[in-house]
Amino acid sequence: MSTPPVTWVKAAAGSAYDVDNLPYAVFSTAESGPRIGVRIGDHVLDLGAAATALRPDWTVLLDTAALNPLMADGPATWAAVRSWAVELLTDTAYRDRVRLVPLADATLRLPFEVADYVDYYASVDHATNVGRIFRPDGDALMPNWRHLPVGYHGRAGSIVVSGTPVRRPAGQRKAPTDPAPSYGPSLRLDIEAELGFVVGRSVPLGQRVATSEFAETVFGVTGVNDWSSRDIQAWEYVPLGPNLGKSFATTVSAWVTPLAALEHARVDLPGQDPAVLPYLQEEGPSGYDIDVEVEVNGTVVARPPYSCMYWSPAQMLAHLTVNGASLRVGDFYASGTISGPEKHQRGSFLELSWGGKETWTADGQERTFLEDGDEVVLRYSAPGARGRIGLGEVRGKILPTV
Repeated sequence: MSTPPVTWVKAAAGSAYDVDNLPYAVFSTAESGPRIGVRIGDHVLDLGAAATALRPDWTVLLDTAALNPLMADGPATWAAVRSWAVELLTDTAYRDRVRLVPLADATLRLPFEVADYVDYYASVDHATNVGRIFRPDGDALMPNWRHLPVGYHGRAGSIVVSGTPVRRPAGQRKAPTDPAPSYGPSLRLDIEAELGFVVGRSVPLGQRVATSEFAETVFGVTGVNDWSSRDIQAWEYVPLGPNLGKSFATTVSAWVTPLAALEHARVDLPGQDPAVLPYLQEEGPSGYDIDVEVEVNGTVVARPPYSCMYWSPAQMLAHLTVNGASLRVGDFYASGTISGPEKHQRGSFLELSWGGKETWTADGQERTFLEDGDEVVLRYSAPGARGRIGLGEVRGKILPTV
């Protein structure tokens, strides 16, 4: 892998958003409507305007309000557009021919039209912690957990872009000691720090996707906060799993980082025992060395490492389609909570508070779950060609129930 050339954009070289990164976003300004751009330093390169001026054949892909048309054009186009963006940002001949928008002047939007959404449970440390919290006298992991990536089908219409306020959900709650359920605002509102994968390929019903097809199927990754109401979830989830405890909001980053930017972050999985079935087998490094930072009201409370995940994104994709389920451009699946073996690496407050029995500290206050007015920020970074690259942030502030 060669080192990318040097950008002419002021202060971008050597930053977390140099030309070895170039995540995509959909943005608008006071003067222009939504179109696609890539981040370079603290600016957005307007790819929609560049296509109109320099590559009119790509206008339909780039001067548009969602990444879906670009994704649908396939991996050859993904590579060509990325290479062109690097050229625009490194060849000084383009300095006065392209438009750079300061981030402060850009309104970032949901970057893709979400088709379907599946959320997994791919961290062995998270699953073990949850099992120990809820089944202290039983097995931490259910019998199927090490044989397949466990997941549930989420609500695509509740996916929102970073910065969108999150309203505290209300619903049925029942503590173990309560004689009957009651209705009211969630009292155990939580986060789940996750990584999401954006599908850029359609696959017809009845056709399976192999793990080896991951790079030609997934366009890129994005940070995810799968907000969770633990008390609503606890009462409703038997026997069919999460529903209203999850469907009120899932926040994603405004930036979609292409897989090509993460080649230096590829690592081996920690190990899988027992051996997986043939359709889940992979060759070569299949995990990612991505660090996550969980911040509440300005205080970093956890640092979950994605490199600890048990199931790989390619395995999740293969399992999603092994029964013949179709894929559509804009389908989206997430890893489930990212947690490591240490307490400071837990990616949910359910784990940090050990089911509400312990406290963690944010802004000088002892906490268990989220309170109204809290603002949570998830930040992601990974090794790049020249140092660490940024994968954007996932931000959300809790508003009271109406």
